Amino acid sequence: MFLVTGATGDLGRRIVRLLRERQTPVRSFVRLNARYAELESRGSEIFIGDLRRERDLHKACQGIQYVISAHGSGETSNGDAETLDYQANIELIDQAKAAGVQHFVFISVLGVDRGYEDAPVFKAKREVEKYLQASGLHHTILRPSGFASNLLPLAEQFRQTGVYVLIGDPLSRTSVVSTDDLARLAIEAVSVEGARNQIFSVGGPEMLKREDIPQIFSRIFSREPFLLNPPLLAVDGLRSAIGLFNPKLRSSLGTLRTLLANEFFTTTAETEHLESTFNIKLETLETFLRRYLGV
Repeated sequence: MFLVTGATGDLGRRIVRLLRERQTPVRSFVRLNARYAELESRGSEIFIGDLRRERDLHKACQGIQYVISAHGSGETSNGDAETLDYQANIELIDQAKAAGVQHFVFISVLGVDRGYEDAPVFKAKREVEKYLQASGLHHTILRPSGFASNLLPLAEQFRQTGVYVLIGDPLSRTSVVSTDDLARLAIEAVSVEGARNQIFSVGGPEMLKREDIPQIFSRIFSREPFLLNPPLLAVDGLRSAIGLFNPKLRSSLGTLRTLLANEFFTTTAETEHLESTFNIKLETLETFLRRYLGV
């Protein structure tokens, strides 16, 4: 049986769906106020708990062979990078090891090893990576770039208005991964021999400039984009203003600024290695969007 944390998030939900399509037993770790009816209707076991409570993690790991940690502080207002991205994962690793889990899959983030000091999520995930590597558990660490599913709301907004807001450098390079591909990789990592105790950078099959994304929207919806391109200084100003009233939120916005200010893409060699190891052909961003948008 699999245990999936973050099971109601964009990625976690897709992991649970795919497992149930394969008739694989799965336990979904969810919060009481989360929307988990779909997962239950698909036949997933539902475990209601709090990732910040050791006893809940202990109970959730009982009878589990494989763990996929797909949760993050961005999916809830009840935690931050330290409590959810770091402490909850450290405790989850300890409980998984104590329960005899056979393989632990950790969803990290591309660029986590670059030493971004102003990005709490990056720092937390890097420390979890190191802890997992030293734990003795069989594991796979996936470092994805941006999720294609995160662009679906922007695409729907573009369908209605033709407006696309691009903060920062339009020429900055990115590799956007199909969230469905990432779900498949997370599941198959437990059985692919070449994935054991390895780290993989995960992006889409194409290296895009950020200005390419509104052009993809334009092709899909057959309308010219109206591009708004505020500078990063706008984010800095917002952070400074928020910091006067909420220093904790200001700190968390450092991760957002890091994502906007830097390039996150996979190289051709990294993509070829990933596709070869998992015997998968990665989906382009445009193909992903067309599938979900029905265009």
